[in-house]
Amino acid sequence: MEESDLLKKRREKLALLEAEGVELYPSSRRIDNTTGEIRHLFGHMTAEELEEKKPQVTIAGRMMAIRDFGKACFISLQDRHGRIQGYIGKQNVGEESYRLFKKFDIGDIVFLAGRVFRTKTGELTVEAKEIQLLSKAILPLPEKWHGLTDVEIRYRQRHLDLIVNPQVREVFIRRSRIISLIRQFMEARDFLEVETPMMQPQAGGAAARPFKTYHNALGMELYLRIAPELYLKRLVTGGLERVFEINRNFRNEGVSTLHNPEFTMMEFYQAYATYEDLMTLTEELFTFLAQQVFGQLKFTYQGKEIDLSPPWPRLTMKEAIRMYGQTNPGVLEDVREMVKWAREKGLAIDDTQSYGKMLVQIFELIVEPHLWQPTFITQYPVEVSPLARKNSYDPRFVDRFELYIAGREIANAFSELNDPREQKERFLAQLKEREKGDEEAHVMDKDFIRCLEYGMPPTAGEGIGIDRLVMLFTDSPSIRDVILFPHMRSKEEES
Repeated sequence: MEESDLLKKRREKLALLEAEGVELYPSSRRIDNTTGEIRHLFGHMTAEELEEKKPQVTIAGRMMAIRDFGKACFISLQDRHGRIQGYIGKQNVGEESYRLFKKFDIGDIVFLAGRVFRTKTGELTVEAKEIQLLSKAILPLPEKWHGLTDVEIRYRQRHLDLIVNPQVREVFIRRSRIISLIRQFMEARDFLEVETPMMQPQAGGAAARPFKTYHNALGMELYLRIAPELYLKRLVTGGLERVFEINRNFRNEGVSTLHNPEFTMMEFYQAYATYEDLMTLTEELFTFLAQQVFGQLKFTYQGKEIDLSPPWPRLTMKEAIRMYGQTNPGVLEDVREMVKWAREKGLAIDDTQSYGKMLVQIFELIVEPHLWQPTFITQYPVEVSPLARKNSYDPRFVDRFELYIAGREIANAFSELNDPREQKERFLAQLKEREKGDEEAHVMDKDFIRCLEYGMPPTAGEGIGIDRLVMLFTDSPSIRDVILFPHMRSKEEES
């Protein structure tokens, strides 16, 4: 049957019900139970016990299936906690109610009141004494045997995806639980949750292109934040020595399985700590989450095992390149030799870049894909870390780490640069990069420099990508699978 025929039939039913005086979209009904509560309260009881007690319930949900036996029907009713079977018999609800019920469709929202019993096959079922239509569905759900598999439709119509794909609901239920557990973990360690501006006069705290907007009343350009970092450091300077924020960042970049222009991060800052302290804290956080979610530290992601058992390997960037690139130690110390070696490896290296940027490019091409098990990569070049403290022994590098799991960056942290004089010089160097065409280089933030001049304590800070973390803990291959409403190209542009 063509979809147009289905729509025509549904509209006819809708008109018939309305003509019968049925309110198609009533205010609501009092609901005392959910499917989950019914299973919890009565799922352990035998048919005989249920027959003796005759427990009464009221539930509501979406009809997901109907089996018609003439004078009686079995339906599958779905609410936020799952599904349960309903039995609608003409002798129980009355001939008139049953006649109207037969005009209901799969997808309609209905109310049931009745007793709980077990069928001959042992299935827990609500025998309706009353049934009422609460919301008429005009559009049909996807055909039940195939479900909703079209990725484009799933992302564009998440409401439909959630209705017909139970596993999708479980992903977002787990996402919510993970974020709740993170808050629990941080608060137990005396971190204060805060909120910082989403619209900022200057975009700072990360290397990224911002989205611009304009405030009419103030007559000024503002930027959607690319990171909360510089504001969180102001709070540490103000005496809030341990702060964290879980919120959105916005970066005007491409869309991929790992990138969405609007994404969720947790950033946190701890005074009187170093990046090494945060490596230990990160291990504790991830192992806590794994124990809560999986009950163990080993789980499977995309068919391969991940083991979060600490301690996790710690490699400097150069050590990792030497290990996975199988190069001699001296090669990475000489720019010409490094470029020659990289090109022999078939890597397209831009030799007009600085030594540090070339080193990072080689790392990303040679090492990243191999970092499946949790691994800390340390000692990043100062050129790519304008807000991090220089290493005391080799000032070409900073006290920084990135955490890699499943071949992708999950977290980024460093000991913070708190010398206002050096920070000003770093910003000036970034301005020169912008003049050369680097749109992601930092701008000068005089207000932040002024903040540092009041004295920020030695501090370490970290950002964790919540979306990528949830991907890992829900075995999701794409970031769009863990964002309820991912950004998509408009259909007009596609056509």
